[in-house]
Amino acid sequence: MASTTALFVTGVSTGLFAGGASCAAVQGGLLAGAVGRRSAEWSKERWERSGLFAPVGAFLGAKLVSHTLLGAALGLLGAAIQPGPRTQAALMLLAGVLMLLFALDMFGVPAVRRFVPRPPASWGRRVRRSAKSTAVTTPAVLGFLTVLIPCGVTLSVELVAVTSGAPLAGAAVMAGFVLGTGPLFAVLGFFLRSAARLWQGRLTLVTAVVVLLVAVWTLGSGLRLGGWWPVAGPSAAAAASVGEGAPEGGAAKDVVVDADGSQTVTIQARTTSYSPAAVTVKAGVPTTLVVATQGTGGCVRSFVVPDLGVQKILPTTGKTAIDLGTRKPGTLSYSCGMGMYGGRITFETPGGTQ
Repeated sequence: MASTTALFVTGVSTGLFAGGASCAAVQGGLLAGAVGRRSAEWSKERWERSGLFAPVGAFLGAKLVSHTLLGAALGLLGAAIQPGPRTQAALMLLAGVLMLLFALDMFGVPAVRRFVPRPPASWGRRVRRSAKSTAVTTPAVLGFLTVLIPCGVTLSVELVAVTSGAPLAGAAVMAGFVLGTGPLFAVLGFFLRSAARLWQGRLTLVTAVVVLLVAVWTLGSGLRLGGWWPVAGPSAAAAASVGEGAPEGGAAKDVVVDADGSQTVTIQARTTSYSPAAVTVKAGVPTTLVVATQGTGGCVRSFVVPDLGVQKILPTTGKTAIDLGTRKPGTLSYSCGMGMYGGRITFETPGGTQ
């Protein structure tokens, strides 16, 4: 289990590099409703008294509070129930499908309107009243409510909070994620102050495009996380050269044959990749996978082997050993907990057949 600090850093980096655009696409409408309404109805003097970033700050602050509380609850849940990689992948695919429906609905496709999930009518009326309000608390109320409309990346981080298995750790990863998305939301909020009408017009189409792209990305990540979509890697010839050298003379540092005849495969988990991405080893031999990290951050530290039901939170720096058992010929895929990065280990008989 990763430390609370490590999970916080993971949340920040994930929010900064992956979550900002996704969350802005899905939740930006709430910020637009609050900030746009205020900029349209408040006087210039009133805006100045409220401070340049007061509405955006209230929105992000309330969002931080709600997501931190949710993270603590998910960590507490994870202490009792640990969802497997395939369950996580299924949830991610569901999130991708929902986002796809939302995008098509924003494009004005009539056929999908009946399938788009809608909040309860009473909740919708309450949110709309809040968005129309010029009260100082309006951005804070809407920011707090963003916890009810997570994007695909947010769902993935919520799953990391569940796998943390502790309330403090779950709160840390969710708080870090919101802080990581903060810069983009701040820029968006500042833009909305002077361009609320544009958001309602041309930017609606732009938002739909972003949501569509994120939906496709989320679906692909879910398929990779579940092991249902092969992970791209080096060519078969290049992969074979890694495995063939090691059993004979140990020339390949990534695969080492021990004195008892077992083999150890070592891969490096870097912030944006696993290296090597493809390794070929002998089938029918007891195999241990060692995942090494060196100052590693991001989602690659959430390591998943879907076929084995294995999920590990890697340390920022260190080595994690995973017993793969004695494998039959075939391919074993692995990925990060968000399905963004991954690789494969190919087990072959000495004759070279899978």
